[in-house]
Amino acid sequence: MNEQEANAAPSIHYNSGRSIIIRHTVKSGLRDQYETWLRQIIAAAAQFPGHQGVHIVRPPEGHDTFEIAVRFSHADGAETWLNSDVRRELISDIFPALDSEEHVEIRTGIDYWFTPPTSKAKQPTRWKQWLITTAVIWPLTLIVPIVLQPVFDLLPALAIWGVSHGLVAATIVAFVVYLIMPRVVRLVANWLFR
Repeated sequence: MNEQEANAAPSIHYNSGRSIIIRHTVKSGLRDQYETWLRQIIAAAAQFPGHQGVHIVRPPEGHDTFEIAVRFSHADGAETWLNSDVRRELISDIFPALDSEEHVEIRTGIDYWFTPPTSKAKQPTRWKQWLITTAVIWPLTLIVPIVLQPVFDLLPALAIWGVSHGLVAATIVAFVVYLIMPRVVRLVANWLFR
């Protein structure tokens, strides 16, 4: 393997959504510079096909490791971004401010919800994952069908048994994956990862 292959971003070969998890440890005193750069790279990533958003976990007081999750709707979009000249140039620009090489992982599904900001940290117990997931999904199963009922009344084809259930499930999952769970996990992180 030559040096260029060794430094290349991980290759992805699946056709479903991906979260690219990137960890950067910033040198002491350079956090403001990093935050400015972070805004630039987020804007650049947003220009790539399939980009669905960015979630940033900033380090707690006394720590310097940032974790950035960049979500793409498909693997090809994630791979294009990881291997792009734009990303390489931006990483090159910030590299002097980093304390170590960046750490990049590719994740699918909900496993990222319960992954703490450092790979060395322990995973939360399964019962805590179950409790938080149930606490988030349960109220949505009560609210979403009521909110969607006017749509089903207006468009009877969507009210067909099975179709309506699929739409309710898809709506709940979208809320959980993209809006609620990342915030809830951040909110209860101290208890969850204890």
